[in-house]
Amino acid sequence: MHYNFNEIEAKWQKYWAENQTFKAENNSEKPKYYVLDMFPYPSGAGLHVGHPLGYIASDIYARYKRHQGFNVLHPQGYDSFGLPAEQYAIQTGQHPAITTAENIKTYRRQLDQIGFSFDWSREVRTSDPSYYKWTQWIFIQLFNSWYNNDSDKAEAISELENIFASEGNKKVNAVCDENVEYFTAEDWSGFDAKKKQQILLQYRLTYLAETEVNWCPALGTVLANDEIVNGVSERGGHPVIRKKMTQWSMRISAYAERLLQGLDKIDWTDSLKESQRNWIGKSVGASVSFNVISSETKQSPSSGVRGIEVFTTRPDTIFGVSFMTLAPEHELVSQITTPEQKAEVEAYIEATAKRSERDRMADVKTITGAFTGAYAEHPFTKAPIPIWIGDYVLAGYGTGAVMSVPCGDQRDYDFAKHFNIPIPNIFEGVDISEEAFSDKEKTIIANSDFLNGLNYKKATKRAIYELEKIGQGKGKTNYRLRDAVFSRQRYWGEPFPVYYDENGMPQMIDEKFLPLELPEVDKYLPTETGEPPLGNAKKWYWLQYGDKAEIVSKEEFENSSPSGRLGGALELNTMPGWAGSSWYFNRYMDANNPNEFASKEALAYWQDVDLYIGGSEHATGHLLYSRFWQKFLFDKGLVPVDEYAKKLINQGMILGTSAFVYRVQLKNNKGVYFISSDFFKKVFPHSFEKLKNEENVGSINSFLRKEIGGERVEIVSMSRIHVDVSMVNSSNELDIQSLREWLAEFENAEFLLGEDDNFKVERDVEKMSKSKYNVVNPDDIVADYGADSLRLYEMFLGPLEQYKPWNTAGITGVHSFLKKLWKLYVDDNGLKVSDAKPSKDNLKTLHQTIKKVQSDIENFSFNTSVSTFMIAVNEFTKQGCTSKEILEPLLVLISPYAPHIAEELWRLLGHNTSISTAPFPEFDETHLVESTKNYPISFNGKMRFTMELPLDLSKDEIEKAVLEYEKTKDQLQGRTPKKVIVVPGKIVNIVG
Repeated sequence: MHYNFNEIEAKWQKYWAENQTFKAENNSEKPKYYVLDMFPYPSGAGLHVGHPLGYIASDIYARYKRHQGFNVLHPQGYDSFGLPAEQYAIQTGQHPAITTAENIKTYRRQLDQIGFSFDWSREVRTSDPSYYKWTQWIFIQLFNSWYNNDSDKAEAISELENIFASEGNKKVNAVCDENVEYFTAEDWSGFDAKKKQQILLQYRLTYLAETEVNWCPALGTVLANDEIVNGVSERGGHPVIRKKMTQWSMRISAYAERLLQGLDKIDWTDSLKESQRNWIGKSVGASVSFNVISSETKQSPSSGVRGIEVFTTRPDTIFGVSFMTLAPEHELVSQITTPEQKAEVEAYIEATAKRSERDRMADVKTITGAFTGAYAEHPFTKAPIPIWIGDYVLAGYGTGAVMSVPCGDQRDYDFAKHFNIPIPNIFEGVDISEEAFSDKEKTIIANSDFLNGLNYKKATKRAIYELEKIGQGKGKTNYRLRDAVFSRQRYWGEPFPVYYDENGMPQMIDEKFLPLELPEVDKYLPTETGEPPLGNAKKWYWLQYGDKAEIVSKEEFENSSPSGRLGGALELNTMPGWAGSSWYFNRYMDANNPNEFASKEALAYWQDVDLYIGGSEHATGHLLYSRFWQKFLFDKGLVPVDEYAKKLINQGMILGTSAFVYRVQLKNNKGVYFISSDFFKKVFPHSFEKLKNEENVGSINSFLRKEIGGERVEIVSMSRIHVDVSMVNSSNELDIQSLREWLAEFENAEFLLGEDDNFKVERDVEKMSKSKYNVVNPDDIVADYGADSLRLYEMFLGPLEQYKPWNTAGITGVHSFLKKLWKLYVDDNGLKVSDAKPSKDNLKTLHQTIKKVQSDIENFSFNTSVSTFMIAVNEFTKQGCTSKEILEPLLVLISPYAPHIAEELWRLLGHNTSISTAPFPEFDETHLVESTKNYPISFNGKMRFTMELPLDLSKDEIEKAVLEYEKTKDQLQGRTPKKVIVVPGKIVNIVG
């Protein structure tokens, strides 16, 4: 019997699907264990071999827990809304739902052929209306909630309305907008409906506000920070600018402190926790108000302009303030800028809008800014302070304004020096770096009467006290975390369950009418008037009469009877990609429930995720937003815990080995030359970057003249470009004909060959990506070596958390191991396993393997388990082991890693149920306790042979046994030894 892995794997994948082998039960006497992967976005490219890495690890652990007797929930689904599908729809006109369904079909086939133990009966797709119905429902709950600082949780907005009606809002301690105005109960009762709705929007956990966003004109949508790389869109590499837009936002800032505190009770990686702590960015300090004064007199307050609010962690340095800097986007800039400075300020704002926030934060060397012409009044000295704008200040961080203290901040100091802003003489010529400037020097300011001589903490308290006394400041805790923009100008996303009434105020659709499904549109681009793609829908108005509702055209709505009618224009934006991924882990618990997002019984049983595996790139995106949503749902009594994942592991990345060719473009259309890597490096023993400088171009020109036959040439450009790795063999030799047929630019190119008239590419390890042409398709690996080989090899490459390069040639080792494993059980005549009693060595090898593999799995050291399996099979082969008592538990140990071959051999051993239900073997340490010692027997210090003796013998008994041994007598040849040295448990040395 041969190891026919293709037939075996297809057979067992079919068996698992037909028998729903891995289906979890919501009501079970077994203990629960919930293993979750970050679900994939189903791209058109399908999976490459890097994608399954985390899935294989989680699958091993899920299978292991089943062997341990747990009711394991290991679900899978698709994060199927997103920009790539929409961009493809724009290019082809094909509906995103069609391409998404096709992509999911490919993903499902690829996932199934790798043998994952997913419970597919619980599959979710975020783009399925039966799923996003509940995303819309959660949005409505957020809209109908506010955050009460006194109770430290979200509460119903109706309770807030009752407070307003009974006592106004002055005593309300809420997380709300900064510019809330106080009103009494009498005021509230006198407000009209629109005014009341406007006030409530300032408190709701999801609200409309004008916000600075990352706008990508080419894609026609707002992008999140994590969708921007190096100042351009991750998708397509298009420019991104900062722009003000009215957007839906989520008041995640209300949960900032709880998000920080919650990190202490979950077992997530330290680096990921630190990323979230830094992103949340807690700072303790003071809020200070600076009055804007007349630019002409620099004395009297500027009428109609409110004060500039500043947050500072160092209020003790307030006497060192020599200017103020506002973010270019700050709302007061347009109000305070003088006519003389208007043109300069506007030009600066326009230029700044083209830079992303990340670029501005990262660029600490470039100093730019503009003077507004306006001044602020120092709270204590009343001196005029010039107000500048600078892009190193961000509108969304703090208040978008800083009090600039050159003596205490390097960037303020550099800014002041660059623009010749006066700095108090006490600091002229002083090195203000953190190391050189003492705490005392930082706090003792020349003008200060009440801070002199105080230490940092006392000076801070005193400064806050004095600011509060004059009504221009107070102590405050600030967070870097900003409310999350929740609107996207896209088609392929969750529709908001929102319409706008006759007053233009947002209203929620009655929950009983959910889901609000995406309409059909003729095109997926923004409208000609700049509205989002949903503006192309012919019918996108909500019309409700009592218990009936429909979506109609604008004309039909306007012509309908106003009596008893509800409705208006539906929201044109859609939700962002992270909406559906912020709660999907709860839906898996009860995925087919049409009446609730999950039943209380299912939620009570599963509680939370026990093990979550996914990429660290989601640290400040998905993993932060989902924690926020979970805490909100907990506040509302909808989930039993406020942290949804106990343990989280970030898997590393499998890197691709890319192939590069050297390309030289010559002047006057004299051709394109590709130069073999080995020849290129032989002639030019420099790095490619060095070769591109002017000093070396001459030598390259000379080289090409020689190769081309003396004709004078001039290089226009040199580059090193990717080629598809499928055209390169294991010796790094390129198939030139395949390359010519691949892309037009290679068709008529010249190729300068290297040794043996071959063209060699250069190799480099980098991220596996379709754009780098270094993708390895798992379909090919499975076809050639089998899914079990792929699973074992991905684990064997190295520790789960590390990055590691892929090398297809290396998979032959684990494939050979599987064939050797097969031969341990089966020969040409069939099954060779017997009921023979296991030897002592058999038991020792088995229990060493049990101990090591169990420890490895529980410590997620899967790579060392594969090595252990190889050692065990080699030892059993040498031992000639055929004992069922040994080989049966060995299969259970291997089955989480290589489930297909394990199932097949398990069935050959006579079992009628899946190996996944077999209990995990128990380790018995007695089989590892040595009862004998293989002593080295030496004569005059030279070891001649070994002799196995019981460990419990005395020195005299050991000496007697050794002297009576035949080999000893042969060595002595009748001589009587002078001395016998015995060290029990170690050595025997015969002297003389």
